[in-house]
Amino acid sequence: MQQTSLNKNEQERPSALSRLWRILRWMPITTMLLTSAILLVLFLLGGTNKINGWFLSQLLTPALGLIFLVVIIIYVIVKRRFSRLLIMTLLVAVLSLFPIILLIKPVAYPASIASTTPSATVRLPANVPLKVLWGGDKLENNYHAKTPDQRWAYDLGVAPYLTGSSNLEDYGCYGIPVVAPVDGLVTYAHDGEPDMTPGVLSKNFQAPLGNHAVIQLKTGTYLVIAHLKEGSVVIKTGNTVQEGQVIGQCGNSGNTSEPHIHIHHQRQDPVVYPGDLSEGLPLYFRDHDGAPMPEGGGHMEEDKVIATGDIVKHIGK
Repeated sequence: MQQTSLNKNEQERPSALSRLWRILRWMPITTMLLTSAILLVLFLLGGTNKINGWFLSQLLTPALGLIFLVVIIIYVIVKRRFSRLLIMTLLVAVLSLFPIILLIKPVAYPASIASTTPSATVRLPANVPLKVLWGGDKLENNYHAKTPDQRWAYDLGVAPYLTGSSNLEDYGCYGIPVVAPVDGLVTYAHDGEPDMTPGVLSKNFQAPLGNHAVIQLKTGTYLVIAHLKEGSVVIKTGNTVQEGQVIGQCGNSGNTSEPHIHIHHQRQDPVVYPGDLSEGLPLYFRDHDGAPMPEGGGHMEEDKVIATGDIVKHIGK
């Protein structure tokens, strides 16, 4: 009788494997919720932490959701059973997939122009009338807005532009003098990148800025001027430039589709924080005949892109 009672107690006592399963079955939902919480904290911290949280939420969260979704489907097919925990885990896994939509349909990087400081107000980087191909605070006017470092970047062209020609000389911007928009220290100047064939996106991801100059402002932030003509950069790293001083010529080097002047303002040194890992800062223009933050944009019309952005020209102080 006593032996029978002992056997019964041993059967009722959960095995080590059973206890382990009770712990492991909570791992998927715990991992997904904990990861989301950590990424949210990073996002709320701001700065480069926010950028890391933004990008990781579009990659890591959907990846975990997809992995656990597949595991759940396999488990249900094999075991043919459901539980409340399983259903909760399934819902969290599906919700974790949602951020992947941002990779398909980009949105503007969530940074408020009113609360992002410091901003910079400079003169235009050329003395000729400039077409704002892309610029402004909204994604529809400025495709750069989806990337953190170029949140308020500009692409400036000179007529004729958007011709689709494969000849560099068919674009009004090619070869025009590019000037320093403000006094500052040249923390980096680069030349030697070839001008790419226009009319198509070059997809030059090895040197996306092409020939370019970086000017440090009095605020300690940085102005980046990119896609300069090969062999035209006349300043060197360590030089001090004065506003209006020629620094090079407009070209088509780097990751670009036609000659234009790219300019943006960011907090961190682009040499130390390459790519999209720096914080973009608001950039305004003065001493010209337009709005402080002119807007770009365009639309398709009979298979041709029609630029609808502002035209601005430096008029001096």
